[in-house]
Amino acid sequence: MNAQADLGTLAGAVTNGARLAVAKEDSGAAIAATLAMIARGVRDLHLVCVPVSSLQADLLIGAGCVATIETSAVSLGEFGPAPRFAAAVREGRIRIVDATCPAIYAGLQAGQKGIPFMPLRGIVGSDLLEKRDDWRVIDNPFGENDRIVAISAIVPDLALFHAPAADRHGNVFLGRDRDGLLLAHAARAALVTVEAIVEGNLLEDEARAGSVLPALYVRYVAMAPRGAWPLAFPGHYAADAAAMSRYAQQARSAAGFAAMLEELSAAVLAPARA
Repeated sequence: MNAQADLGTLAGAVTNGARLAVAKEDSGAAIAATLAMIARGVRDLHLVCVPVSSLQADLLIGAGCVATIETSAVSLGEFGPAPRFAAAVREGRIRIVDATCPAIYAGLQAGQKGIPFMPLRGIVGSDLLEKRDDWRVIDNPFGENDRIVAISAIVPDLALFHAPAADRHGNVFLGRDRDGLLLAHAARAALVTVEAIVEGNLLEDEARAGSVLPALYVRYVAMAPRGAWPLAFPGHYAADAAAMSRYAQQARSAAGFAAMLEELSAAVLAPARA
């Protein structure tokens, strides 16, 4: 069952220990929802980055919400390393499940299709296989002397991402990017923040229906204008370079991170509660 909700209700659906899949920045990182989750004090998450993350993962790690992170990279891109992620790795405070971008997508595709694994090339011979006891090198049953990797299915408890719009029925318009469909189909349920709630039924709009995630897959939708800020939301707004640069510098220390978290939370959550 899905419902239009406020940020607090949506964030409350993420329980301690959940396996939570989050979208990459270009696909819509739900930063407003992330800050609401932090405010609620969620803990011990298994965070799956699809396939990479930036500020979103760094905030959750810095706030002590993450026990395990499954990813191919965490970085602030042009603003530099992700400081709280780097500190947590150095100090051994989080478990790292190494992956590659194609492997994460393959695992989600297996989860989406309800099958135990997805075959993938390109990893055979890599030392990554030594770190992943849930992957297997197998013989291609349709070829000779052809070894491939069986990537185990990824089935998140919840998927979380930001999208352009939803209607009051819970259908979500995704636009050009398709990662939201894969995330929602692979996960047991999706949590989606949107820039706007529109009237009518998006599935009845021939121009947009092909890019609509049906409400069947959505647990909660929450309206969060500029909900990816200070990250960019492609096609809608650019990253706040000043805020990102300030975060990259200040979050190098625990005290600086706490100050930045308070600043970002005040900017995002106070208006949402008003």
